[in-house]
Amino acid sequence: MRVRQLLDNASFTWTYLLIDEPSGEAVLVDPVYEQHLRDLALIRELGLKLILTVDTHCHADHVTGAWLMAQALGSRIAVAAAYGAANVDVALGDGETLRVGGSSLEVRATPGHTDGCLTLVGSGHDVAFTGDCLMIRSAGRTDFQRGSARRMYRSIVDRIFTLPDACVVYPGHDYEGRTASTVGEERRFNPRIGGDAREEDFVGYMDNLGLPHPKKIDIALPANLRCGRPEDGVYPYRVEWGPVVATYAGLWEIGPDWVARHRDAVQLLDVRGAAELTGELGHIDGVQHIPLDELRARLAEVPRDRPVVTVCQTGKRSGMATVILRNAGVKEVANLSGGMLRWRQLGLT
Repeated sequence: MRVRQLLDNASFTWTYLLIDEPSGEAVLVDPVYEQHLRDLALIRELGLKLILTVDTHCHADHVTGAWLMAQALGSRIAVAAAYGAANVDVALGDGETLRVGGSSLEVRATPGHTDGCLTLVGSGHDVAFTGDCLMIRSAGRTDFQRGSARRMYRSIVDRIFTLPDACVVYPGHDYEGRTASTVGEERRFNPRIGGDAREEDFVGYMDNLGLPHPKKIDIALPANLRCGRPEDGVYPYRVEWGPVVATYAGLWEIGPDWVARHRDAVQLLDVRGAAELTGELGHIDGVQHIPLDELRARLAEVPRDRPVVTVCQTGKRSGMATVILRNAGVKEVANLSGGMLRWRQLGLT
């Protein structure tokens, strides 16, 4: 199982895309609401079938993107049964197995941060996704949501430290830019629970952290008990004017076949040099021409009464044009995917 690690800078949350390469099936662990388009784009670009999202616990510092993924891709939602959350397809309990193509994940209950925390362990005991239980040289706080330092001690010692030393630990957060650790490292060096630490040592450490209350807890907890479904039940990322998709690079693109059928509904803007319009690939009839180097100075010439589709040779310069236009307040804009090269390959005129 291949692991892709994705960071939300605002909450320092690690999201994990777990890929069974032979089947192309994937699972997304701890998705973040605000990173939905990024994660969706990566899944689409890699040609994966997302079958499941899993939240390791009911988060207090961010809203999950599970419901959004279910709307976009039809993936099922999994979370611990202990929370009694709404919109859940798979209510998880200790000892269950999640199948991902030919791979699998073992569900281990590791309460302590909250009473429903889970750790996901790869079938070969080579990886463990520990959520907010065991972190890199740290452990999740235990002072809200029925948390318990004593329960966390037992969760780590009995459910995580019993894994092989070489088992890679992927935490739910890291605030220092660290990406992963191992069970052996944490058993030796974790200042809260490693070495010769006993239960009273761990409890004394955890009960005296003195951390401020999570800033988003009043928003995050109710939303996460709905698995991230907005109160109005509306998927917020649907583009009404055309089949526009976000790329993993953060650009918005639209396919040339749709544009060819709806040319009167959009403003085509070619950003190539003047000589290229009469060159090998030619140009689309009626297209507006503003070279990319001049676009910032000539923004007032771009009509705002209909969506703008930017065009260049291969879609690279026109991708930059969409960034310039969006920064200038043009909201309905997309890049012609593949540019004039793709347009001609499809035999469009």
